[in-house]
Amino acid sequence: MNLAQALRTIPVDPITVAAVGAGGKTSALFQLARDWLSAPHGPSSVILTATSHLGEWQIPLADRHLIAQSPADLDDLPATGLTLVTGPLDGTRTRPLDPELLARLRAECAARGWPLLIEADGSRRHPLKAPAGHEPPLPDFVDLVLVVAGLTGLGRPLTDEFIHRPEIFSHLGGLPLGAAVTPEALARVLTHPQGGLKNIPASARKVALLNQADTPELQALGGKLANLLLPAFDSVIVGALQSPTTFQTFEPIAGIVLAAGASTRYGQPKQLLDWRGTPFVRVVAQTALSAGLTPVLVITGAHAEEVEDALQGLPVQIVRNEAWQEGQASSIRASINALTSSVPAGHLPHFQRKWGRTGGGIFLLADQPQVTVPVLQALVERHRLDLPPVLAPMVQDARANPVLFDRVTFPDLLSLQGDVGGRGIFHKYPPAYLPWHDDRLLLDVDTPEQYRRLVDDETL
Repeated sequence: MNLAQALRTIPVDPITVAAVGAGGKTSALFQLARDWLSAPHGPSSVILTATSHLGEWQIPLADRHLIAQSPADLDDLPATGLTLVTGPLDGTRTRPLDPELLARLRAECAARGWPLLIEADGSRRHPLKAPAGHEPPLPDFVDLVLVVAGLTGLGRPLTDEFIHRPEIFSHLGGLPLGAAVTPEALARVLTHPQGGLKNIPASARKVALLNQADTPELQALGGKLANLLLPAFDSVIVGALQSPTTFQTFEPIAGIVLAAGASTRYGQPKQLLDWRGTPFVRVVAQTALSAGLTPVLVITGAHAEEVEDALQGLPVQIVRNEAWQEGQASSIRASINALTSSVPAGHLPHFQRKWGRTGGGIFLLADQPQVTVPVLQALVERHRLDLPPVLAPMVQDARANPVLFDRVTFPDLLSLQGDVGGRGIFHKYPPAYLPWHDDRLLLDVDTPEQYRRLVDDETL
């Protein structure tokens, strides 16, 4: 999975992406541009510029360099490849474009359907930084802001040898000068309104890129840090730009408990059957919460009041499906609609058509209380690697539940009708599989005999 895929910017729209922070901003922007240019049906041209100074050494990374000092200089932008557009050279650095020229450049790119990349501050090639009072100069039309941090700065002393503007970093991170930089201190800086989130337009998508995770230890630290950052960012990417296939995308994954059925064949509400002193539906919801799924939605319909009473005190979102009699597809539609952002999707570029902040959802059946936390966490961890549209456990050469659906499938799930579950879109999205050695996942409860087997099985 390359950076463009990890950012969910494939297919490519004429979006504007800015990078701030330290530890790989320049490399990230140039790599993102190359990913786009090499993508099937990608743009013919990508433009890169800066609202800060660029070092002269960065110029050869582009296919060509265009110096723009007036609107006329932007009339004949190259139609192919990667073009760096800056102000004139000032010694060994380029000057940034003035705001009027930058706005004109953005308009030209939008008209041609080309993406625009902006490097928005400097870091003197340190792995970590905190912004000064005048930084970062982010235009209000930016669609996505990539906040970059180099993980090799963790454990280093908080001095100007390793950290750009250590005094500001110390203040924002609550860490004394000279102390070793901790993941917790870095998280405080990156999530601070005067730190990593500074000057980001309210409408822009916020993504943290934790770069330089080129050892197992740094990858583990990156995962720990990602969980600290997710409440403040739309997603967090952990990897190493020098090894672009190592990227992992951390996003909230929803837990969706389907508990709206009438259990007609069984003869009583399966959602309320006893599992070691607790109703089935409560056990399943608790498992989803314990696995870190967020948000956890419980879709109710038939027997709604009794099922909802069984969930009292749990931090779950109840979604009542008034059309439950139409079949399972109606519950799937209700769950996806509950995750949908209120921003009109037609006015947003492709990457920003988001369903809330979730990257996907794991659908759990209310009659499978034997599903464990480890399998849910394993699905989430496997999904981070390459964002497969559908991911299911494979047990004894058979597909098992629960199944994770990436948000790319949500429009198709909304089109389902009748008593059809997610398998109704498998012809378009063939599942990827997670090998799993637990045949309990193959059990469900459709008859009293199956319930007795479930309860009596000592291994469950």
